[in-house]
Amino acid sequence: MANKEALKALQERLAQRLQDARQQAPARSWLAVDIAGQGFLLPLDQAGEIFSPSALHAVPHSRPWFLGVANLRGQLHGVVDLASFLGMPRLQPALPAVPEGRDPSRLVAFNAALQVNAALWVDRLLGLRNAAALQLAPQGGAGEKPGFMGQTMRDDQGRTWYELNLAALSADDAFLRIDA
Repeated sequence: MANKEALKALQERLAQRLQDARQQAPARSWLAVDIAGQGFLLPLDQAGEIFSPSALHAVPHSRPWFLGVANLRGQLHGVVDLASFLGMPRLQPALPAVPEGRDPSRLVAFNAALQVNAALWVDRLLGLRNAAALQLAPQGGAGEKPGFMGQTMRDDQGRTWYELNLAALSADDAFLRIDA
């Protein structure tokens, strides 16, 4: 019971911090997440609530990256494995170990304003980031990137971060086609 209360308190603090960050920050701010060992930045104004992984119900004849649907606060949300959607190999990230029985993965729902009931499966939350702590990274010639991928940035520790425009992702044809 204590774990449940501690988790609820943590979620309330995170929700309050996200709300405070949205109201205070005129500059761009992001929720930093780890997906398959890569750093992604989700714009705070496009990210919604954060959930612990819940029971997923498989959807027959759907793409492998569409993990199924989950009941999140009484609403059905499609859950997408972004690493698989982007064709990234599932690697164990070189991050500190977590105590056994504590799964660091989370579901990050899209903001309700985007009018899409979807959530991304992320391996780990890495906190909040703002534009002052990041610099634009040089663009490599690795080919054309999808329209929902924003700028590539680097932090003071040299980690590369990829901005993910959730509004553009929610309108992407490939993202919307879950049928196999």
